Amino acid sequence: MSGRARLTLGAWAATLMAACALLPLVSPATWILQAAFLLGVQSAVGALTRRVPLARPLTVAAQTLVTLVILTLIFARQQAFVGIVPGPEAFQHFADLLQQGSDDIARYAIPAPLDSDGIRLMLLGGVLVIGLAVDTLAVTFRSAAPAGLPLLALYSVAAGLSDGGADWFWFLVAAGGYLMLLLAEGRDRLSQWGRVFGGAPRTPGGEPGPVAPVRTGRRIGVLALGIALVVPVALPAMSGGLLDGAGTGVGSGSGGGGTISAVNPLVSLRDSLNVDEDRQVLTLKSNTSDLSDLYLRIVSLDDFDGSTWKPSKRHIISVPDKLPTPTGLGPDVKRAEIETRISAADWYAQDWLPMPYPPSGVDVSGKWRYEPVGMTLVGDHGETTRGKTYLVKSLDVQPTAEQLADAPDPSPALEREYTKLPSSVPAVVGKTARQVTAGSANHYEEAVKLQEYFASTGGFQYSTQVQVGTGPNAIAKFLKDKEGFCVHFSFAMAAMARSLGIPARVAVGFAPGSQQTGDTVSVGLKDAHAWPELYFEGVGWTRFEPTPTRGVAPSYTQSDSTGSTLPDVTQPSASAGSSASAAPSATTSCSAQDRKLAACAEALPLDSAKPGDSGPPWYQIAGWVVLGVLVLAVPLLPMLWRLRRRSVRLASGQHASAGLTPPGAGRARGGGRGGEGSTDVDLESAAMAVEADDRYSAEVAAGHVLAVWRELTDTAWDYGIPPDDALTPRKAAARIVRLGQLDPVTAESVHRVAGAVEQVLFAPRPHAVPGLADDVRRMRAALRARVSWPTRVRAVVAPRSAVRAVWDLVDRWTAVKARANERWTAALARTRRPSGQQSG
Repeated sequence: MSGRARLTLGAWAATLMAACALLPLVSPATWILQAAFLLGVQSAVGALTRRVPLARPLTVAAQTLVTLVILTLIFARQQAFVGIVPGPEAFQHFADLLQQGSDDIARYAIPAPLDSDGIRLMLLGGVLVIGLAVDTLAVTFRSAAPAGLPLLALYSVAAGLSDGGADWFWFLVAAGGYLMLLLAEGRDRLSQWGRVFGGAPRTPGGEPGPVAPVRTGRRIGVLALGIALVVPVALPAMSGGLLDGAGTGVGSGSGGGGTISAVNPLVSLRDSLNVDEDRQVLTLKSNTSDLSDLYLRIVSLDDFDGSTWKPSKRHIISVPDKLPTPTGLGPDVKRAEIETRISAADWYAQDWLPMPYPPSGVDVSGKWRYEPVGMTLVGDHGETTRGKTYLVKSLDVQPTAEQLADAPDPSPALEREYTKLPSSVPAVVGKTARQVTAGSANHYEEAVKLQEYFASTGGFQYSTQVQVGTGPNAIAKFLKDKEGFCVHFSFAMAAMARSLGIPARVAVGFAPGSQQTGDTVSVGLKDAHAWPELYFEGVGWTRFEPTPTRGVAPSYTQSDSTGSTLPDVTQPSASAGSSASAAPSATTSCSAQDRKLAACAEALPLDSAKPGDSGPPWYQIAGWVVLGVLVLAVPLLPMLWRLRRRSVRLASGQHASAGLTPPGAGRARGGGRGGEGSTDVDLESAAMAVEADDRYSAEVAAGHVLAVWRELTDTAWDYGIPPDDALTPRKAAARIVRLGQLDPVTAESVHRVAGAVEQVLFAPRPHAVPGLADDVRRMRAALRARVSWPTRVRAVVAPRSAVRAVWDLVDRWTAVKARANERWTAALARTRRPSGQQSG
């Protein structure tokens, strides 16, 4: 098997082995077989185009085109021209499927079902894109080491989504594939160095054994894998979700500002409500006499994409000594500052800090960052709540019904952000909201009527086991069946409020716990809760409680002007906290199959009949992809061009030293076809052939030697010795030896290359000189050992001699213009009639 074929096979296997890390995410795992076949087709196209051979960019373009055609045949055949050529409709369909896949990923628990076309496209398309990148770097550009970056990206995506049970095994598989790719490249490079590295046969008459460098590489690879697997075991581990641990909920802050993003926390909330034993999560003491409004808020969900509510990606800063006044809270609203000391259980490792809202000050040890929009604290560099005791100062905001009813309109920016509703939301949401709130004079009355509709008058029942479906009519089914738990009620009320123009979001945290002996309040897993927050200018974000039998309805919703029939406000007690959550309904458990299908605590999935309606257009996606490729590829162009030029030049030097025999040379030197009966004409022809062959060999040798000399001077230029074209080769070599402070052996190599150049330039019959490529490599190693590490990096990543690529383009452009002018002049001359010629 040739070296190029071995590299192609290694790139295919490495990509497939890295893709195996995605196997636990989707069930069944049969997609890996299809991915292996499609990767094989992609690799075969690359091998064929390189064999033609095509230019490297054309090889990549051919593989990209075939990949696109393959995906079109599988996913967008009906939208393509003649079922195979992708057009605007096909790209729009791809965008729709990607949006659908994103929605399905948010909806399903791991492992997700494979029957989703969106998930299949993301799997197969992602693997093919990574495979193309690996094949391009490792095989087309013969640089296997950087191919580890796309393989790492593929593994990182899988590791970030999995629950971590067997991550070490999939890492071992992916790393083994990468090492196999490096081994294939190493064997290919060693095979070009000659038979001295071949190794002796292990058995008489057998194949040569592995060379020493290969055996050493294997040992280094095994050692590196062992370190990579053992070291993480010794590091602190993180596990859990938004409500029951760190790591699988929202991500920790990155420190130094930056941003945070979060996954949907509702699966953890559902699991917390369905636990058999109500484990204590937090204990708290507060100086307020009224604990009915002491909700502990973790995070707010303000991004509604039509399928679920999620936290937005936000900027984080250092925690200020005194937290700012909440957005929208005016000075005329009554408030009181209370202090609450909270202690987290030793097993409760949460990235976000549960606090009463709105906080005005926090005293907590460890590394924490502040997110100003949601007024939340998030752990930095793995900081969690495990075993923490912290003091929170918060405002007990007490608006009146009149203040809420008279609230002016919010700012256009805030209203625009928090009233967005995707077109995929069923029309019944807005229709029901308008029917329920008919006759209301303002947004406050509308909000109270929505709360009343869900909590008492609408006939809804609380249950943690629901079957609301997953299609575009899911919310309509929920409103019809009228059964769900806090997630469904809070999500539905927030969506309906937005349909009425009321800014809304959803908060996730804990309802008031149960009071213990003395002034201590215990908060358990079953107190996990979600509630809507509506915005009123002058008051700010205001809590409402639509979930029946859960939490406490706020006092400002008891307004006589609205004709509310809500029950009286109750104080927190066992019935308000643990009892209500301990027995929510006759069906408090959720089967494993239902959890797999996300049918229990689904974030009120609102799939659109047209999944791409809320996604960006295909041309925008294509534009960003092209821009991303350019941003990544352009800085690497000088390095890639230089690596390619060095490979071609030194390879030509090796061919020259091996001796080149042009076609016909053997025939000429072998005499005429007639043997002993050859004529004088045959002898003369043979002599002419010998002379032509000698002339051809001289020209080839001269070209190879000059290419090696150019590589020598360019290498010296990369390491800080610019060329001086005014010097003779001998003086230029002496200058490189002097400035590079080269040792005698290396200096002799440089002078030998210069002598070969003078020989091909001035000798009557130049001949090939062996070992010139090794001489250049020896000089490069000596220069590299002498300079500092920044110079080494610059010589590889940004080589100075890469400017020759620009010069080559300028020269070619000048030649093209000259040829075009010549052809244009010749064409004009042919069209002109000679002077004095008469027409017939």
